[in-house]
Amino acid sequence: MIKYFQPLLTSCFFLLAIGAVNAQIFRAPQEFTRQDTLRGSNTPDRNWWDLEHYQLQLKVNPENKSISGSNMVTYKVLDKANRLQIELQEPMKLVKAMQADQEMKIEKDGYSYFITPVIPQEIGKSYHFNLFFEGTPVIAVRPPWDGGLTWKEDSNGLPFIANSNQGIGASIWWPNKDYAADEPDNGMMISVEVPENLIDVSNGRLIKTDHDKKAKTKTYHWEVENPINNYGVNINIGDYVHFGEKFEGEKGTLDMDYYVLRENLDKAKEQFKDAPKMMKAFEHWFGPYPFYEDSYKLVEAPYLGMEHQSSVTYGNNYANGYLGRDLSGTGWGLKFDFIIIHESGHEWFANNITYKDVADMWIHESFTAYSENLFLDYYYGKEASSEYVLGTRKNINNDSPIIGPYGVNQEGSGDMYYKGANMLHTIRQIVNDDEKWRKILRGLNQEFYHQTVTSEQIETYISTQANLNLSSVFDQYLRDVRIPIFSYYLEGNKLNYRWENSIMTFDMPVKIKLDSGLELWLKPTTRWASLDLEKSISDLSVDPNFYVGNMNISGK
Repeated sequence: MIKYFQPLLTSCFFLLAIGAVNAQIFRAPQEFTRQDTLRGSNTPDRNWWDLEHYQLQLKVNPENKSISGSNMVTYKVLDKANRLQIELQEPMKLVKAMQADQEMKIEKDGYSYFITPVIPQEIGKSYHFNLFFEGTPVIAVRPPWDGGLTWKEDSNGLPFIANSNQGIGASIWWPNKDYAADEPDNGMMISVEVPENLIDVSNGRLIKTDHDKKAKTKTYHWEVENPINNYGVNINIGDYVHFGEKFEGEKGTLDMDYYVLRENLDKAKEQFKDAPKMMKAFEHWFGPYPFYEDSYKLVEAPYLGMEHQSSVTYGNNYANGYLGRDLSGTGWGLKFDFIIIHESGHEWFANNITYKDVADMWIHESFTAYSENLFLDYYYGKEASSEYVLGTRKNINNDSPIIGPYGVNQEGSGDMYYKGANMLHTIRQIVNDDEKWRKILRGLNQEFYHQTVTSEQIETYISTQANLNLSSVFDQYLRDVRIPIFSYYLEGNKLNYRWENSIMTFDMPVKIKLDSGLELWLKPTTRWASLDLEKSISDLSVDPNFYVGNMNISGK
């Protein structure tokens, strides 16, 4: 009989839930187009220039659901100049591009634009150009499952507007270098003009507000000091009220600011108590919050929520769990507000450490799904956290690899969430030293602070710091769909064992428990090995914290 420590079925509900939690559509396998390659790879028109800064200016008109504005792009020349590649998706229109007071030549290919500099480009020097754009951006029909802007109203009939665009890309509403591997090294300015009775909340810190009484508008100017991934750039517009607190953290005093609809202030003051609890737990596990300079904000949005850098959006109905449900089925998922914990975890894994290619999105989602049970570990103990992460196994599909194809803007399987979390939980067992494991998690955020990375870099770092060769573990769980089976049979007092249903090189150590109560560590391979026991046993079990199955083939 084969014993698995999780059902291998995924409910329709969970597929919807995972999409909502992470604002991500998992597209079916497809033939990739030229546009996919233009968007997903480091083309010759991208690799010669390095982003340094964005200055985004935006006017939002709720009446006709339109936006217009400009984006000044500052960049450094790294190599011989060619065209500059940027993206802006229809129906938005790129009106013109200017450099040194001259209009630049623009060539369009799909939603990629190739812009020719008008002045000589000297290697090592910095330049800028300005992009002017306008239009009615795509409306997100089911945010955050799909991307675009959301235009709603609050209970008083006032506009309630926000963007959500992971996957589809920030270029769905503003022109930028829509390529994850290059972030603006010196951050960005975001200036948003809205009707005077509304407030805009964006990333970073509010440095000033301008009031145009004649036009009856206000412009909110937000400054981001740190590098920022473009899908994390956001606007949130509504009849907001503000409250906040100071958190004494590892790098000093952190401003934690909360923006909610006026009607929800009392509920938010109670529910958002999870935010400082989150910060305390995650600084313990992951190291200092990565954006002290830009503050931490939790902002109510007209959709479930998303990990916008220093401006985490929230729409979980002011209730614990995921919309009041426990995704683990254990009861532990109702001990915290899922969106506050999960989306804030992305400040470390997504915003601090960002994938270079969306194929490696597991770096964002596996660690952040895993952060849910680390939050429980911090406040309720190791047993509670283990029960939770094991409970999430019922949501794993094992249908396709976690890592997707590279260079075509294509993510892998949605299993990157809870299969990835259970992989990390399994590695914690292999390391078998919780303090070392904590140092590895903290070390990741120090070693790759404000960087874009590859899966290979993360895998190598963990193996090196653990002083273990974990390459076959990563290959098995990230690049294969099978769950390894610990296969064994008993001959008197001899235990014969190996890994099956795995890649040929799989050699993960595992802890077993004999029916006598004795615990043993074994390092099976895909070849049969034997161990002489002190006395015969009738059966054994694999530690359930390892994401594997086990099969007793005695009697075959």
